[in-house]
Order: sequence, then C-alpha cells, then structure tokens
Amino acid sequence: MIVIIDYGLGNLASIGNMLKRIGVEAIISSNKDAIARADKLVLPGVGAFDVGMRNLIDRDLITILHERVLEERTPILGICLGLQLFGTESAEGTGPGLGWIDARSIPFHSPPTGPSRVPHMGWNNLHPRTASPLLDNLPEDSRFYFVHSYHLECHDPADVLAVTEHGYEFPSVVVRENVLGTQFHPEKSHRFGASLMENFVRYT
Repeated sequence: MIVIIDYGLGNLASIGNMLKRIGVEAIISSNKDAIARADKLVLPGVGAFDVGMRNLIDRDLITILHERVLEERTPILGICLGLQLFGTESAEGTGPGLGWIDARSIPFHSPPTGPSRVPHMGWNNLHPRTASPLLDNLPEDSRFYFVHSYHLECHDPADVLAVTEHGYEFPSVVVRENVLGTQFHPEKSHRFGASLMENFVRYT
C-alpha cells in the first residue's frame, strides 16, 4: 500500500487517481499508524517551503517520517515542493528542511543568454545523467509538466538523476537510495507520468 501524505498541501486527489488508474492501492492520510504500515510513501506539495515544513511539524509527522525513511529505508517520492522539503534549506524560507538530501532550494536566476520566464510552467523534457529503475522504459521524447519558481541546488552531483533546461540546467529528478523526487508533477504528465509512477511502485 502507498500512503500519500496529507499535510495540507499538494494535488493529493490527482496523485491518488493516477495510482488508481495504474492499479495501485493508495490512501491519502496524515495518520501515523497508516504511514508506519505503508510499503511506499509519496510527499506531494504545492506552495511555500516554510509553510510545508510547518504543516509537517504541526501534524507531528517529522519523527515518523525520519523513522520510515532513514531507519527503515522505506522508498519515498517527493513531488515539486515535496522534493524541495527533502533538502536542508530554501532561499524562500528561514527554517530547515528534512535534510535527507544535501541540497538547498534556490530561485531561478537569469542565465547569460537573458531572462527566462518565471515561474517555469508547462511541458519540458528530462535529460538523464545516469541510469535508474525510476526512469526505465521512458522514451527519449518523454515530456513532463512543471510549475515552479524554485529548484534544488544539489551539492553532490551523484544525487542528480536527470536535469531539465529552462535558461540553464537544473535538477529535475533526484535520487539518493530510497529518497526519490521529481520537480515536475507526474500526476499531471499523462502517460509519461503514469509510466514514472509505475516505476516508483516497482522501485526497491
């Protein structure tokens, strides 16, 4: 069973509907017992960094998430803000993140060729940096839906599974062992997003 973590932010129902379409049992919950029983976890998110962390704290979810992810090595997929919360901090906020990835969130800056539109919104491609089961069977022309003004800056290049171009390259898929994240929204990315979610379901 997959638990989509309800902390008051994100496209929870859309993620649940996509998992249902690919035949996967999933529930939306902030219940710690449900999180403790989950085979895999999804941390979605749309909004501000500090609000996301505050909501996790207010729902008393930090300890159970650390136990499941760091101690029990449960696979977790962070989506958009969910991915950014995996890092240590954000230029958008003042408080710390979960600290599972050595990275910080930064705003898009103007590249040497001139400013790019911010937020980065719409369809874009991935450029894999290394092979991973998370990207298995995705065609080269796979497109995913993005909407964000901040992105991760990873201090360890080995954590960056794929990048995307928006004025310059930024990490769009990040993997550190059982901690996985996408800056795009697979639940809005039609068949390409469904394929990636199927890969996550099989990820060990």
